[in-house]
Amino acid sequence: MALLTQRRYFLTLLAFAGAALATMAITPRFGSEPLAMSAAFIEWLTHPRQEWSIAALTLDLRLVRLAVAFLAGGTLAVCGVAFQAMLRNPLATPYTLGVASGGALGAYCAFMFAGSSLMLTLAPDDMAAALTQYLRQGASLAGAFSTMAVIYLLARSRSGISTMGLLLAGVTLSLICSAAMMFLRYMSTPDMLMRMERWLMGGVDAGSWGELTPMLPVLLPSMALLLIQARRYDQLVFGEELAAGRGVNVARLQKITFFCGSMATAAVVAVVGPIGFIGLIVPHALRRIVGPEHRLLLPCAALGGGAFLAICDTIARITPAELPVGVLTAMLGGPFFLFLLIRSRAQWGARMQ
Repeated sequence: MALLTQRRYFLTLLAFAGAALATMAITPRFGSEPLAMSAAFIEWLTHPRQEWSIAALTLDLRLVRLAVAFLAGGTLAVCGVAFQAMLRNPLATPYTLGVASGGALGAYCAFMFAGSSLMLTLAPDDMAAALTQYLRQGASLAGAFSTMAVIYLLARSRSGISTMGLLLAGVTLSLICSAAMMFLRYMSTPDMLMRMERWLMGGVDAGSWGELTPMLPVLLPSMALLLIQARRYDQLVFGEELAAGRGVNVARLQKITFFCGSMATAAVVAVVGPIGFIGLIVPHALRRIVGPEHRLLLPCAALGGGAFLAICDTIARITPAELPVGVLTAMLGGPFFLFLLIRSRAQWGARMQ
């Protein structure tokens, strides 16, 4: 891999930014119905919402989906890079530590409450839908944050956060949350069960720009804090002792990565559900393209992850039944994960010989 010079750094970022902008310009064209972009975009910009045509309304909905896809995909990719550096495990993902399972359990509890709440049952359909949405997002964030707090209490030690403790606590809490969700599914009605399962598949089909509101206050500061840790991650991947010897406060870096990565993941799960494998596919693909240096890898992951999820959503949108995007990413990510396992096993076997 070539040395990361300043010129290569800016040229690579410029190329990824150009690819992201091209994705933003092209993907809204496609869907179940073709869209004349130029006329619809001019009308979307110049006319009040009440005067929009069907084309402008369709463009507005697709632009909302595009924004959600870019935010969610970029966040999951950056969190994947950060967790892989912190845990020094190339197979780590934003969901490894169980925070997504806590968020999913919170959302399931919200579905159960919404289905049995007399107030929501008697409310008009549009009001009930909005209240259910905000209740689901709030409960998902609360469940994720509660799980994050328990994992931290179980994994902390005098010297900082134990990475093995994080993994064990995350896996254990994930299994507990999965068992609780199975119980809620058993107790739910068929209609409620269908809504739960559809949410669990993941999707960026947001109905309005207001659905981004719960995501941004948590997501943006967390992402900024992760991005500025890039040089410290470059030291951490060689080991905690070596990083500490080079002036890195390892315990502080672990806390920042765990809390910021978990909060950003929780914010994404609360809005789009647990869309899997973005945090695994994108970091590994980009390491082969741009190299392992985190000061370039992290911003490229933010751009590449957003573009990747936007393209996946477009492909899912043009299928006859509009496939949930989480199903598509799982279909792509499952074989990729097996490939990584087989490759790492082969490399380990070669070292032993």
